[in-house]
Amino acid sequence: MVDQLPIRLPRVLRDGDDDGAVDVLQEYFTRPLRKTGYLRTGALWDSWDPSGNRDRDANIFTAEDLVAVTLLSVQVPAQGAFFLLGENNAELNHLLVDVGPDRDLSDETEPFTPESPVCRLETALREIHGVGRTMASKLIARKRPRLYPIYDDVIGRELGTKAAHLEPVREALCDGELHVRLLDLRVRAGLGDAIPAVRVLDVLAWMQGKGYKPAL
Repeated sequence: MVDQLPIRLPRVLRDGDDDGAVDVLQEYFTRPLRKTGYLRTGALWDSWDPSGNRDRDANIFTAEDLVAVTLLSVQVPAQGAFFLLGENNAELNHLLVDVGPDRDLSDETEPFTPESPVCRLETALREIHGVGRTMASKLIARKRPRLYPIYDDVIGRELGTKAAHLEPVREALCDGELHVRLLDLRVRAGLGDAIPAVRVLDVLAWMQGKGYKPAL
C-alpha cells in the first residue's frame, strides 16, 4: 500500500511503527510541555467549544472560529476578520451549506476539482485579506474537521503535498485501509472521537517535521 500512495507517509507509518505513532500522538495531545507545564494549545483545538454552540453554528463562520484558529498558531488580521464576519459572511456561510455536513474524507469517492463546493469555499476564503492557504485550511477544518485536512508548510513538506494537499490526502484515504489504521492509533493513544483520522495524520506529519522522535 505504502508504495502506491499519492502522499509520503510520516516515517512511523511507513515503517509500521505503530507504538512509535502512539507515542507521537500522546506527546502532542496528552503530555504537558516542559517549558510551560501546560498542554500545547493545538491539543485543545479539536474539542474546543467554550460557548457550546459549535454544532449549532456548523454552517456559520463566527468570532469563535477566529479565536479557535489561534490555538493552531495563526491569527486572522483585523481587516480579514471584518470581511469574514461582515461583508463576506453570508457568501461564506452559503458555501459552507453547499459543502454539506461533516463526514469522513475517506468516504469521498469522487475527486475534488476547483468546482467542488469545498474548493470554492477555500478559494473564497483565500481572496480575503490576510487569509492564505494555511489559515483557510484551518478555518475549514474548524467547520468540517472530519472532511478537511489541515495544511501548513511543515505538513506539506512531510507528506509531499505542497503542490496539492486535499486531493492527494483523499486518494490516500479512499480505500479505507489507512483511515482505519489512523483511527486504531487514535484509540491506542487513548484519544477521543473529537480527533478525526485526518487530524491524526496531520499531527504525525507535523511532529515529525518539528523533529520529535518517539521515545520508544
